[in-house]
Amino acid sequence: MKLAAIDIGSNAARLLITEVVQNGRTEPLFNKLNLVRVPFRLGFDVFEHGLITKPKIGMVLQTMKAFKHLCNAYEVEHIKACATSAMRDARNAADIIRKVRMEAGIEIEVISGDYEAGLIYENHVAENMDKDHSYLYIDVGGGSTELSFFSNGLLIYKKSFNIGTIRLLKDMVTEKEWDEMKDVLKAVTKGQKDVVAIGSGGNINKVFSMSKRKDGKPLQLDLLRDYYREISNVPLNERMAKYGFRADRADVILPALLIYINAMRWAGAEEIYVPKIGLADGLIRHLYDELKT
Repeated sequence: MKLAAIDIGSNAARLLITEVVQNGRTEPLFNKLNLVRVPFRLGFDVFEHGLITKPKIGMVLQTMKAFKHLCNAYEVEHIKACATSAMRDARNAADIIRKVRMEAGIEIEVISGDYEAGLIYENHVAENMDKDHSYLYIDVGGGSTELSFFSNGLLIYKKSFNIGTIRLLKDMVTEKEWDEMKDVLKAVTKGQKDVVAIGSGGNINKVFSMSKRKDGKPLQLDLLRDYYREISNVPLNERMAKYGFRADRADVILPALLIYINAMRWAGAEEIYVPKIGLADGLIRHLYDELKT
């Protein structure tokens, strides 16, 4: 069975095409066939002006049509498309969703932040790790950060915070919002087993690749702090050449690191695993479970 997930975020849209193979196994295999990323940067419109502008609407429509053509080429049977923080805040989201439905034949669902946090957890990474620790999922996007806390085989807490890379670049995150995240993390992790973080999002994946760590090995909190200090000292216009960043990565990687560092610090986590999962992976698993049911 071939499935596709479309994640329309505040910084980029992603199409993930996956083949699910059962073959009599207890757990199905999820084989990624293709992953395409297009940097819309919708958050730069929405968080400042409250809506998505005409040029960006054009980008969305063209990309959704291209995504649909790719799905047809791969003979995808089912598509699940979700939009997150930027579309949640955009006044003209309903109009764009209608146009995408009419012109590309794709139905977009705007999901809540808490639902988004739950979809990240759908990847069940913590269930395959040792039981001597608690696990904090941290998914950092352009418009929001989703946190899920997992301990003793149970999901204890999940919440979305309007603290994202683009909001930070636009100076739109208040001290009150930071304090709320800090207080919540300290409260839910108090008295629990030692916390290990699990990171998702393009920025932490980029940091992991810069570290040259082997897959399955964690990054230390101190290393994230070192990268933050190092990149902070390189002017924005020089980061692409020095680190090989794309233009849409060079500006958001610092605020992303700041969010990961703060979340880990407040939860008492000294290490973060980066298993290359994201919302699209959670959407695929959620779609598969829906179809099974």
